[in-house]
Amino acid sequence: MQEGTLLAPGHPEVTALDREVPLRAPDVYAADCPTRQLLDRVADKWSVLILTTLGTGEMRFNALRRRIEGISQKMLSQTLRSLERDGLVLRQVVPTVPVSVSYAIAPLGAELLDSLRAMIDWAERRMAQVALARVAYDVEMERLNG
Repeated sequence: MQEGTLLAPGHPEVTALDREVPLRAPDVYAADCPTRQLLDRVADKWSVLILTTLGTGEMRFNALRRRIEGISQKMLSQTLRSLERDGLVLRQVVPTVPVSVSYAIAPLGAELLDSLRAMIDWAERRMAQVALARVAYDVEMERLNG
């Protein structure tokens, strides 16, 4: 095997980490593809924000809602439920009066968060460049559309 390559378990091809050999995307991303389904979950902005917030520690529902501006109660509830179903978030019910529910990042979610941090760091380092690219694009579109 060539240096800089990695065998993907259960995948018949070799995935290249070397820049000389480009990564190959599949011909079709089927709607029922497990990888696509998981990427849909972890690439969702609310999921990323919830995981990064819970990465700082266990939190109750309303505390999460206050920390993530713009998320509705319904969306927070749905996303937490999906993250819990996928094994990324843990939900703990404390039998008090009234009942208290808290959320924490699961070990699987913490592992994912480690990977997401590289993407978040990239976004923070490149925000200015993206903003300039948007302005240049908008100016060009305005020029072309008159």
